[in-house]
Amino acid sequence: MDHQQPLRNIADIGEFSLIEELTRTFRSEHTELIEDIGDDAAGIIQDNENVQVISTDLLVEGIHFDPMYMPLKHLGYKAVSVNVSDICAMNATAEYITVSIAVSSKYSVEALEELYAGIKAACDNFTVRLVGGDTTASPFGLTISITAFGNVKKEKLTTRSGAKNFDLLVVSGDLGGAYMGLQVLEREKEVFKSNPAIQPELDGFDYIIQRQLKPEARKDVVAILSALEVVPTSMIDISDGLASEILHICKSSSVGCHVYGEKIPMDTQTIQTALDFNLDPVTAALNGGEDYELLFTIDQKDIAKIQSNPNFTIIGHITDANDGIYHIDKQGAAVALKAQGWKHFS
Repeated sequence: MDHQQPLRNIADIGEFSLIEELTRTFRSEHTELIEDIGDDAAGIIQDNENVQVISTDLLVEGIHFDPMYMPLKHLGYKAVSVNVSDICAMNATAEYITVSIAVSSKYSVEALEELYAGIKAACDNFTVRLVGGDTTASPFGLTISITAFGNVKKEKLTTRSGAKNFDLLVVSGDLGGAYMGLQVLEREKEVFKSNPAIQPELDGFDYIIQRQLKPEARKDVVAILSALEVVPTSMIDISDGLASEILHICKSSSVGCHVYGEKIPMDTQTIQTALDFNLDPVTAALNGGEDYELLFTIDQKDIAKIQSNPNFTIIGHITDANDGIYHIDKQGAAVALKAQGWKHFS
């Protein structure tokens, strides 16, 4: 470390630049690694046909979840789901997880049993096995670390770096719901803090609240793509917002992109709630995050297979890198795409 240079604040460079700086000396020359640091998961060649994929995530109290409105059973489920989602984003199938927690004495044994009941429910739903982990004390709150292991045939492994000019940009499910669910929960939390006698008004928001508290990893998408005989050219899961994930694919693949706001799929509850909050629904979908849907690109030869499937929506296309990365609004204006979603260390 050069002490002549002023020390930099982590917030000034952000999460992804921080990762790049901390890991730049770790780039591996090992031939068994197909995908190294920087994708949704690392890919390690097992044999001539199979690749093991490994991913890990942290959920930290006060950063990733608020115990005031996050039931511990839902938290356990979500912790598994977000890790399985990373495995799915490699076009792989999750098989095993390890769970480690750091927990303070404010949590009871019964509370942690609720957390693990949620973990068990997710393991059953996603057909993964809990095979280990660690438990330790924490001076404050709860931190959960899960590592997921999956498997995929080598020819089906999909990373962020394979998109090419003229590919189509596709998303599963609908977007923006988790973000709007969070807005409702945060609003009702503030009302409760002002007057604990007032019961939260959550009727009519079931879908978007579930999208926030109990997201579902799209393991089914991997199976659907396999049945359709479609191997995406690139893929990523939507955790930090659609705009952010498009930018990741474009950077990794050295391409540009046009995404059309009017084509982004949204649930009617998401749209109405956004309008009630005086928010543009498309902005919520582009920047909200935590939908854990899959964003991927396909070769144009596969358009007929995808176009008729109700699980998928084509929302744009890949361009040459020199053409830039743009959101095309409903007036047809091209606006440079920026990631305005969740930022760590801010």
